[in-house]
Amino acid sequence: MHARVGPRAGRKTRKEYLDIDTKQRKKQECPYCGGSAKRKSTGVFECKKCGAKFTAGAYTVERK
Repeated sequence: MHARVGPRAGRKTRKEYLDIDTKQRKKQECPYCGGSAKRKSTGVFECKKCGAKFTAGAYTVERK
C-alpha cells in the first residue's frame, strides 16, 4: 500500500488515503491557460506557466 500509513490504520482508511494522495499528486491543469498547476495548500493552486493563483477542490482541479 503506502509507506506513510501502517497496518494499524485499517484497510478502508489506507485505501481512502491512497485514493486522495494519488489524486492530489497527479498533474493538474490550469483552467486559464491549460498549463500545469501545482497545489500550494488546501484548495489553492498556482499555475507554473502563467502564474495565476486560483481556488478549486481541496485536492484536485476539477473541470466540468
